[in-house]
Amino acid sequence: MKPIALLLDENLSEALLGRLQTAFPGSVHARRVLHTGATDLEVWEFARKNDLILVTRDEDFERLSALHGAPPKVVWLSGNNLGNAQVVALLQGARAAIARLVADENAALLVLDR
Repeated sequence: MKPIALLLDENLSEALLGRLQTAFPGSVHARRVLHTGATDLEVWEFARKNDLILVTRDEDFERLSALHGAPPKVVWLSGNNLGNAQVVALLQGARAAIARLVADENAALLVLDR
């Protein structure tokens, strides 16, 4: 099975990367691979072209996912007040659900809430 790599949207901390590498090797952050202030469409296209799962708190990506479907597949963190430790725990705990999202050709969005 191919490792699942994430693209963390700019609205998530870059500090999450180190804590997620074991569960999601090859994951990257939007600010590191694009630039600060990249548009939603730039982030969307980067995830699509690089076969990354887009992880975000931004409702705009939920809408893009509903409008365009996958790729990229989107994991939307709908809990607003999640700290870094909670985001890590949530993503690590949802690894099997994220793997099912990746495997399901018809699925485009996974909503995670604490």
